[in-house]
Amino acid sequence: MPWIFLLMAGLSEILWSTAMKLSDGFSKISWAIVTVVGLIASMLFLLQAVKHLSFSLTYPIWTGIGAVGSVVVGVSLFHDKFSGATWLFVILLIVAIIGIKMTAGE
Repeated sequence: MPWIFLLMAGLSEILWSTAMKLSDGFSKISWAIVTVVGLIASMLFLLQAVKHLSFSLTYPIWTGIGAVGSVVVGVSLFHDKFSGATWLFVILLIVAIIGIKMTAGE
């Protein structure tokens, strides 16, 4: 269950960061509310995950899910453009997240 909480925390991270962009500087109240709700959800799920998993494992995976997810959202929803080198580093980030999980022993 802690891994589900960690995944939900990462997905909530993607939700609030995307909603923050869509809120247009918090001028669109509905997206501003989604931002705050997503932020709170992300923290609550992270809190549940860190109760059962080590912080040194939980935090980098949480931020990695948020970072990679935000790149995917940026490209697919906001049509951000990245160079091949940028995609290489995104792939390295994914590999690092998997490596952290596999070598942590939890």
